[in-house]
Amino acid sequence: MNSFLDVDTSLTGRRWVGPSLEVDRLAEAMAQATRLPLPLARVLVARGVTPEEAAGFLEPTLRDLLPDPHRLKDMEKAAARFLRAVKSREKIAIFADYDVDGGSSAALLICWLRTFNHVPTLYIPDRIDEGYGPNVPAMQALGRDHGLIVCVDCGTLSHEPVAAAAPADVVILDHHLGGETLPPALACVNPNRQDEPGDLGHLCAASVVFLMLVEANRQLRAEGVKGPDLMAMLDLVALATVADVAPLLGVNRALVRQGLKVMARRERPGLVALSDVARLDKAPTAYHLGFLLGPRVNAGGRIGAADLGARLLATDNPTEAAALAERLDRLNTERREIENRVRDAALAQAEARGLDGPLVWAAGEGWHPGVVGIVAARLKEATNRPAVVIGLEGGIGKGSARSVAGVDLGAAVQRVAAEGLLIKGGGHRMAAGLTVAEDQLDPAMARLAELLARQGAGAGGPADLRLDGLLMPGAATPALMEDLDRAGPYGQAAPSPRFAFASMAILNYRRIGENHLRLSFGDGLGAKLDAIAFGAFDGPLGPALSTGGAGRFHLAGKLELDSWGGRSKVQLRLDDAARA
Repeated sequence: MNSFLDVDTSLTGRRWVGPSLEVDRLAEAMAQATRLPLPLARVLVARGVTPEEAAGFLEPTLRDLLPDPHRLKDMEKAAARFLRAVKSREKIAIFADYDVDGGSSAALLICWLRTFNHVPTLYIPDRIDEGYGPNVPAMQALGRDHGLIVCVDCGTLSHEPVAAAAPADVVILDHHLGGETLPPALACVNPNRQDEPGDLGHLCAASVVFLMLVEANRQLRAEGVKGPDLMAMLDLVALATVADVAPLLGVNRALVRQGLKVMARRERPGLVALSDVARLDKAPTAYHLGFLLGPRVNAGGRIGAADLGARLLATDNPTEAAALAERLDRLNTERREIENRVRDAALAQAEARGLDGPLVWAAGEGWHPGVVGIVAARLKEATNRPAVVIGLEGGIGKGSARSVAGVDLGAAVQRVAAEGLLIKGGGHRMAAGLTVAEDQLDPAMARLAELLARQGAGAGGPADLRLDGLLMPGAATPALMEDLDRAGPYGQAAPSPRFAFASMAILNYRRIGENHLRLSFGDGLGAKLDAIAFGAFDGPLGPALSTGGAGRFHLAGKLELDSWGGRSKVQLRLDDAARA
């Protein structure tokens, strides 16, 4: 495959890959058949959309895409037991994971129950003291005082803790990869159980909870009772889907698209307060969920009180919401400082070990367990390889792992655990968690690297930069942005369109903050466009573009609307550049 604009090695070391001749041909045919703009037609063709499917793709509806809850095993039983607990006023406990997906899942149940004046017990384990998922002491204590325990975003591998909850019934609503056997729960609803076909395996836990509530409402309706308004809860499902890096395809795309509309109405006190502290003053997008709101919800589980995020999302009290949001915002600032220290140490260690294998990993004494997942993601992005980062304390390592496309990390981690090299481990395709004895660290990572190599991990260098076509600065208009937005929301498995601008002159530039670059560029015909390159001076982009002199550059990035002073204009979020 020929490189796009003949860029074999860009300033960041990547080869540029543009649309194939076949994609160009199909896009032109689609533009003619549908009257859609050519850039939008290119995006649709790249997504595998045909001209006949274009109208439906651009207006996805839950009516068409939401799966029947009965497609998931144990769903009917789970909803019936949940409703029985509500009707008989049994005490209900919600045991949730400490991340955004777990917090959103818990908030969905709490808000649904609130309409029936039923207040459940919320239990979220401490990341450091208890670790991920149900544990025996907590489940024993909850089981003594509650008739029903609902485990959300966890529980599928928790055989002993679930058994310890007796005499309480346990219902599991999860999406993590299941083992060969299921725990002794009354119901385990999980699209990634081994006896499920896997066609709904892309759902996050909050979507599984949402489907359970759809089934609960259906059972209520059969009895002549109107259930709560579930459409008003889709803001929580959207937040969880994006923050848990679920692919924005099919029903996930429809859930996020509708959820963003709900969120824009600013009706949930917790999300209103969180948006305000994050200084989000425009209609939210998937980017805002993933990079502004999600990290703040996660901050409590990472380095503060584990239940802060879920409490924020569930509260109906604006005063409480404002206080919780302020606290989470402070914790998020603290989290960033800790993350930066661990990231620098982990990258130095990984570089010393070598970055050309199938797995990049690092482990350090006292590294905070709350940031190892974020640092693993940073290593993965920097090396285009699966990454594991582990914090060691008292001879035990607790770590998080992140994968690249096409490599099933969760299955590999689960196998290493089954072979006895890990104390425990599991997850899903793109992310996993593990606990390992320090003296087993090297053999465990060697075995994990071996399994990942069999899946093709580490076979290539830096990832190719994929481009959706060529644009001129004058074509980057708000009208084009509106067209492209119709194919969104963009995120995991549905990347934002990225365009190249060929042979551009850098008209002016300035450094902002410590390491960012703002510039404007033009085509020499009078049209120009502003651009922002975040972290440009952490790599080669900043120095090259700010000292390029009269030279011209090919520039590549994603278009975004920059709103300032009540006016909106298009700018380029610069990803890469090459000398023309």
